[in-house]
Amino acid sequence: MPRRDRRTPPPALTELEAEAMEVVWERGECSVRDVMDSLNRRVTSPRAYTTYLTIMSRLDGKGFTERERVGKTDIYRPAISREEYRAARAGAEVAALVDQYGDAALSHFAQQVAQLDPKRRRELERLGRGE
Repeated sequence: MPRRDRRTPPPALTELEAEAMEVVWERGECSVRDVMDSLNRRVTSPRAYTTYLTIMSRLDGKGFTERERVGKTDIYRPAISREEYRAARAGAEVAALVDQYGDAALSHFAQQVAQLDPKRRRELERLGRGE
């Protein structure tokens, strides 16, 4: 599967993909079994190894992870940071809302910003200027 073009935002993660990526981001590197063990501890109905193998393979194919074979085990590392993902997805979602709803979306964004704590608003303005 072709690697993701870094100039375009990454696709949205499904719920299970997001859960798996959280494990990868937290650990920095892990195997399919590591992801399975971590996530299955949190649920009453554990998922099969093959389910996680499929998810990790998809994440790698979509460019979210980098895979390295170590012996008989594939080790996955993040190819995109959690912060990069969130920023890119937020930008894509906002652009989609503005494309779809135009000035109505912008008006709602402006209302939300106006309701923020002044300190938070100054921080956002600083970020917008690239400081």
